[in-house]
Amino acid sequence: MKSVNLGEEAIGGLSAGVLGTIIGFPLDLIKTRLQTGSSGQPSQSIISIGKGIVRSEGIGALYKGVGPPLISLSILNTTTFIQYAYFRELFQANPGWDFRNFLAGVSCAPFAGIVSTIENFTKTQMQLDNIKQPRREFTGSWNCFTTLIRQHGVRIIYTGHFVNTIREISFIGPYFFFYEGLRETFICKQQELKRQEIFQQQQQTYPSFITNVKFAIPVAGGISGALSWFISFPLDCIRAGVQGQRMPPTKKAFQICRELILTRGIRGLYAGSSASIARAFLVSGSRFSAYEGALYVLRGGRNYEKHRD
Repeated sequence: MKSVNLGEEAIGGLSAGVLGTIIGFPLDLIKTRLQTGSSGQPSQSIISIGKGIVRSEGIGALYKGVGPPLISLSILNTTTFIQYAYFRELFQANPGWDFRNFLAGVSCAPFAGIVSTIENFTKTQMQLDNIKQPRREFTGSWNCFTTLIRQHGVRIIYTGHFVNTIREISFIGPYFFFYEGLRETFICKQQELKRQEIFQQQQQTYPSFITNVKFAIPVAGGISGALSWFISFPLDCIRAGVQGQRMPPTKKAFQICRELILTRGIRGLYAGSSASIARAFLVSGSRFSAYEGALYVLRGGRNYEKHRD
């Protein structure tokens, strides 16, 4: 197995976590409101809900509770990208549509669930706190975190851990599998177009962004994020329902799932999916760009391909 520079992978993962969280948090808030039915009309659009939040709660509400996700997602992305690089080398996965890339991603999920359950729980409680009646319960994310532990014990922060870990498995595996496959497909196609352009002596030219291999990274990342979120979204919807209850929780994941189907139909498991998929495209594209950009600066690219263009 080739050596993996964990320090460089950590910097790449940290860059991915910070940038992705800042870009995606407002859309994540809208997604949570739609998933838990706290946005009013479930048929409302992403834009109308966003405008409503800003109008009634202030623009700062779009980033209320961003502290824990910024910290935890930075940790989560750092560790996930380190683990993925390690497992990818361990399984000797090839670039492109290699099922071992999927297995490498799935192998990262159990630890990811340990970190993300706490982050999702605190974030969900804070995102719904703004609309509690007759008044808000928490003054901030840390106050939310410590208050719930003080009132209900440390175990409360792992509410929804099982369903969240299953969600991580159903997300991270496809996430890296789709990214590696699409990235390689786009790069090969771009290089083919570039060769055609040279062969035809500029008689047929393409815009520079089409033949630039770096363009493949945000596009492959965005599409892989959107597809993976579509696959895992029903589990995320159930997770939000479990973690969005008033504490202590009175309903388990199966009860939440049953209620969503009974009250909203199967489509209820995809409440807020448009916001989530839009967010996933933006966040995943930016995360992979930040990750690979950091590795390019540090060592000229990923281990298996450097200076490819």
